[in-house]
Amino acid sequence: MRLDKWLWHARFFKSRSLATRYVEKARCRVDGRVVDKPHATVAPGMVLTFALGPRVRVVRIVALGERRGPAPEARALYDEIDPA
Repeated sequence: MRLDKWLWHARFFKSRSLATRYVEKARCRVDGRVVDKPHATVAPGMVLTFALGPRVRVVRIVALGERRGPAPEARALYDEIDPA
C-alpha cells in the first residue's frame, strides 16, 4: 500500500493530499530511511517515524486498511512505540 494512503487511513492526516505533501517534504522515515515519495510501499511490520505537531511519532504498522474508517478502526492499524 502507498505510504500517503496508509497515513490517511490511519487518520494521521485529514486528507490524502495533506499526507502526500507531508511525505514529499521528506519528513517521514520508513525503517530508518528517509522517504520523500508518497508512493513508497509500506507493509505490516514496518516502522514509521515522523514528527506530527510537537511530538515525534514512532509507529509499527500492524495492518493495511481497506478504507478510512472510524477512529477505533484506524487505531487498530498500528502500534505506538515510545521513541528511545
